[in-house]
Amino acid sequence: MNTIAKTLITLCTICFLIIPACRNKENTTKVERQPVKKPAFRDNLSLILSFDTLSAAAVKKIVYQQDSLLGEDPDKESNPYYHYFHARKYVFQKQRDSGLIAYQKMKGLNPDDDIELLKTSRILTHKMADGSMVTPALMGQIFAALKISEQRHSRLTHYFYDLLAQAYFQNGNEKKSIEYAAIYFKHNPFNTHLVVKQRYFDISFLLASRLGDFKKMAHYNAQARRLAEQVGDSLAIARTYDNEAQVYSLQLQTAKALACSKIYFNYLKKSNNLNGIAYNNLATAFSQNKQPDSAIKYYKAGIAFEKRDTSVRQKEIYYNGLIEAYKMKGDFAHALQAADSAYSIELRNYKAIEAVKVAEIHEKYQTEKKDRNIAELNSRNKLNETIIKQQRWTLFLALIIFLSLVSFFYSFYRQQRLREKNKLLKSENQRLSVEQKMLQAQLNPHFIFNAIANLQSLIASGHADESVCYLRSFSELLRSTLEQNRKDFIEIDEEIASLNNYLRLQQMRYADVFDYKIIVDDQLNLNETLIPPMLVQPFVENAIEHGFRNIGYKGLLTISFKIKDGLLAIEIDDNGSGLGPKPKENPKKQSLAQVILKERIDLLFTANGQQAQFKVSNKRTNAVTGVFVEILIPIVND
Repeated sequence: MNTIAKTLITLCTICFLIIPACRNKENTTKVERQPVKKPAFRDNLSLILSFDTLSAAAVKKIVYQQDSLLGEDPDKESNPYYHYFHARKYVFQKQRDSGLIAYQKMKGLNPDDDIELLKTSRILTHKMADGSMVTPALMGQIFAALKISEQRHSRLTHYFYDLLAQAYFQNGNEKKSIEYAAIYFKHNPFNTHLVVKQRYFDISFLLASRLGDFKKMAHYNAQARRLAEQVGDSLAIARTYDNEAQVYSLQLQTAKALACSKIYFNYLKKSNNLNGIAYNNLATAFSQNKQPDSAIKYYKAGIAFEKRDTSVRQKEIYYNGLIEAYKMKGDFAHALQAADSAYSIELRNYKAIEAVKVAEIHEKYQTEKKDRNIAELNSRNKLNETIIKQQRWTLFLALIIFLSLVSFFYSFYRQQRLREKNKLLKSENQRLSVEQKMLQAQLNPHFIFNAIANLQSLIASGHADESVCYLRSFSELLRSTLEQNRKDFIEIDEEIASLNNYLRLQQMRYADVFDYKIIVDDQLNLNETLIPPMLVQPFVENAIEHGFRNIGYKGLLTISFKIKDGLLAIEIDDNGSGLGPKPKENPKKQSLAQVILKERIDLLFTANGQQAQFKVSNKRTNAVTGVFVEILIPIVND
């Protein structure tokens, strides 16, 4: 799909999914003051719902009238509808930040009542107004509000179906967008009204345009124009010319597409409703019609318009259009400048998407961890409840039948079982304690902080390729660490991959400070031999952070995996400063890796009668310095 089609779709989505426009003559022709009862303000919800049947001009007129009327009330600050109409007025005046502040001042009589749901729907609509990708956090807010609305059988439920249809559309999920658009139309209380039907044809047009089916696009647009003319909605009529331009563009009738784009653009300009996308659409139409000078003029005007609204995320579509226009003129110098600008924006958006993905991974891990803890607590509670009930039943039987001897043996038997269960619980607690300590020692928070700071430095210095490579290694290390936390054993190959990622990051952090090599015995099968996860990393970290610090030569770290006397031998050898007191280091922190390793070996091997041990040696003799660590554990195969 070409650029004009994409941008026109985004503009139309904002028009028909965000701006409610409705008509209900019985409810809106007269706005009267009535004696107030509790609550102390008039309920305007029915009036607001009727906006779905009004034209945009009629909605604007009522908003201004209500804002003026409610503004005369001395208690207006406590009236949520005053803030609602005041916020809508700000939006019409293109003061988006002021509008958001006004929405946030709305307060319902009760938590999650219709006023609070109305406030939530408007704020969510406000956040999605720029047409960019909807983040998982924002999607979660929409679903949470929809759940509350459905539980309360609120009259505003269809608003949230509309928001979901728009969100999936902006994220490129046409199947879900169609699904929720149909649900929205079904639950709209005015779904038989001409304006609502007209908007439904607008939605059908947009979804057809995503599929590139210009026949269906032309059919839906014709139906939408017919209904718009019947209700006299000039904005909806003008929008059909914007839609028609897309159809002509798909049919390569560029002159007709340009003529339709001019009609829509001039209408928006006349009604003071211009936006950046409208500039881009007209510029693209000029470019497709081989008029590069006009195209450049409107692309630049769109860029300037968008920069005036700091709340909207900057888009690269204008600069991509400028590239083609300048190339058409043969002005390759300006085309290159436009390409640089487009690349910068695209890179910034890419980084934002990657940040969202990292946050999703962390959130998923935290959620699963909480679920496991809750399940464990529930299991223990059920066990304790069972024990209590059985003890009461035992006492009841003893009091009824007075069989003291039987009661004694029964109690003894129960106590034996409880002792065994207590031993199991104690063992489980010990295992969880060791795992918790292991998690705390896996990735030093200072390493993560310094790694992120180093990434920021790379980005600021303009090393885009190096920063992307650094971010990839860092994200792979975090992901592998989170995945390995759930396992007691992993393949040696997986452990080596994590070590490579960690060591590469440390090398980028301490440039030219040390080299490393990983040696694997040919007798070992990397994909079948298993070891506990993150067994080596704490000693590697000690070698880098303590052994290679303040030495006058380049460090070398050697990690070996071999078979020795029927056991798996893991050796970590460095030529650093060796073991010894350092003025600013805490000796307890340095020995943390050894304490955790001993507890893990005891839990996994020696407690089961298997042979396992480790030894840390200082090589500070003559001219040789450094630390040698040898870990011996049983060979475990998959």
